[in-house]
Amino acid sequence: MTDSLGSRRKYAVLIPSTNTSVQPEFDAMRPRGVTNHISRIRIPNIPLNNNDDFNHLIELIAAAQDEAVESVMSCEPDHLVLGISAETFWDGLAASRKLKAYLEQKTGLPVAMGSDACSLALDAYGARTIGVVTPYQPVGDDNVVRFFEECGYRVKKIKGLRCESPVRIAHVQPETLADALREVDGDDVDALVQVGTNLAMASLAGQVERELSKPVLAINTAIYWQALRSAGINDQIAGFGSLLERF
Repeated sequence: MTDSLGSRRKYAVLIPSTNTSVQPEFDAMRPRGVTNHISRIRIPNIPLNNNDDFNHLIELIAAAQDEAVESVMSCEPDHLVLGISAETFWDGLAASRKLKAYLEQKTGLPVAMGSDACSLALDAYGARTIGVVTPYQPVGDDNVVRFFEECGYRVKKIKGLRCESPVRIAHVQPETLADALREVDGDDVDALVQVGTNLAMASLAGQVERELSKPVLAINTAIYWQALRSAGINDQIAGFGSLLERF
């Protein structure tokens, strides 16, 4: 017997308690027979005015993460999905792999996460030179660049929006995101990547792709794509860009 609604996959989804974008975007992408089960990493909505504030946010997420993992495991999920972005890029490729290995060992489940998903998606397109948009302070941008460059990509330009708090990240409007994507584009850029899971960009990605005629990867779409495809779920899902429609 299998779960009546999650007969194909039950995803345990970790998100910061301040995040209001992952849950609706993942649910909008959810195919039949797949269910998403949110576990919130409890953090305060602290000001993000500088690099020290942002470093503190990463520390708060890391300190509260295990409790959120243990809580969601009681629903007997099939897969762990990190609806968190910055932590997965922090300190480069080796640290990202270490985080994934730790969570796989702790849960006994396959793990989908943003840094890994972006790399896999870029490889699917054959993209090597990228422009990146983030909601972060400069220290967050530096860690994103470090990860991508250690993976062998060239970050031509990065735009950090320097959002004032974790909650305020979700207040960034589509026109601001679209302008930021255009700003980091160029004739020598193969693909555009948006990181920061509380930026609501899943639907916008496809629109900007059509305008710019190149791949635009929204991180929530990339994470969910990785989670589906690694589970052997190959449904083509329209409305969120070419990644879920073609690959």
